[in-house]
Amino acid sequence: MAIPRNSLGAFLKQAKASLKKAIDQKEKVTLVIGNESADLDSITGSIVYAYLRSITPSPRSSTALHIPVLNIPRADIDLRPELLTLLPHANISKDQLITLDDLPDLGSIKETLAPELTRWFLVDHNALQGKLGAIYSDRVVGVIDHHVDENRVPKDTGDEPRIIETSGSCTTLIINHCREAWDNLSSGTSSTGAAHAQGDTLMEDEAVTSLWDAQVAQLALASVLIDTINLEDKHKTTELDEHAVTYLVAKINLCAKLATQFDRSAFFDEIIEAKRNLDSLTLEEIFRKDYKQWTENGLILGTSAVAQPIQFLKRKINDDNSPTDYKSLLEAAKKFSREKDMCIFSIMTGYADEEGKLAKQLAVLAVDEMGVSICNKFRDDAIEKFELEEVDTAESDGQWFHVWQQRKLGPSRKQIAPLIREAMSA
Repeated sequence: MAIPRNSLGAFLKQAKASLKKAIDQKEKVTLVIGNESADLDSITGSIVYAYLRSITPSPRSSTALHIPVLNIPRADIDLRPELLTLLPHANISKDQLITLDDLPDLGSIKETLAPELTRWFLVDHNALQGKLGAIYSDRVVGVIDHHVDENRVPKDTGDEPRIIETSGSCTTLIINHCREAWDNLSSGTSSTGAAHAQGDTLMEDEAVTSLWDAQVAQLALASVLIDTINLEDKHKTTELDEHAVTYLVAKINLCAKLATQFDRSAFFDEIIEAKRNLDSLTLEEIFRKDYKQWTENGLILGTSAVAQPIQFLKRKINDDNSPTDYKSLLEAAKKFSREKDMCIFSIMTGYADEEGKLAKQLAVLAVDEMGVSICNKFRDDAIEKFELEEVDTAESDGQWFHVWQQRKLGPSRKQIAPLIREAMSA
């Protein structure tokens, strides 16, 4: 049975209160969580799926409320200027978001949030990682993802979907899966006009529900546009992404309040400019902003995606004094790696070059001799595969650091990280 329909803000308020009650009173709870990098796709995807899944009826399920959890502490929200720029379009504030800080302390979470009382739905990843994964992997009940299938989610997920397929954005797959139920809901509420209230509370009125739909649509649209560079990245954009954008823009244009003023290109420009503006962040914060890690054979691979070139990182760490010197960047990367017990650290950049065209760079650091052996194998496999051209290099006494210009623009973290992990597993 679905919960009453409300705005996104009212839904998040209800979800946060319900999560606290479930923890305090040891009740069953369903959590929707994105991956550890908590990029825009993971964040908006988890919120949109939880919202639509909660307000649209599912005849096979007795579970209504799905609670979206950002896979980061609350303090890290401020490291995501693109998210902060997007939230007002959905009429929600950062304080309404649910983060890891709303869960029990990870050191004692197993006792205070018993695994058997939880159901976990994964968005933008298909293997629950880290401390949460160590405790709750067996409680995963469904997934929507666009990465390589790691075969960690059961094939039969009952009333929850198990969707793992290629698309530029994971949010695309969520919209594709939910659109029929969303359309049926929109059609039903716009014709009944039954219950009336004010503000964010229940109001079955076409003008209000169309505004709510448009706010959800903008939240979802931002991720699809960012991940496909406004559908212009031919290496990532699929027909599914194109259909999702058409559908979401139509949802926005059905709202009389927004239809005359919404411009897709201006909307994209606003979000992408915010994402690329890293001036206020320290180098360590930039590394943390879009960070993801995996463990293979007891070794940790960490990866940071950055929306600026390596040159930008060099200038930041060198205070513009030596913009071409990589040594300070190397030391900062080593420090960050040691703090997270990494064997290998990779920095993957995607940015607009001087001509405004997409460009990519890849930096890989091994911090010990085991990592060096792995990275040498990765280099042998990757040079031709990703068309890598050497920019900087430093190898000595168990230290291995290479920076390449990546000429083949299609591969991203979804392809590069698995190749490193394959070398780690060998």
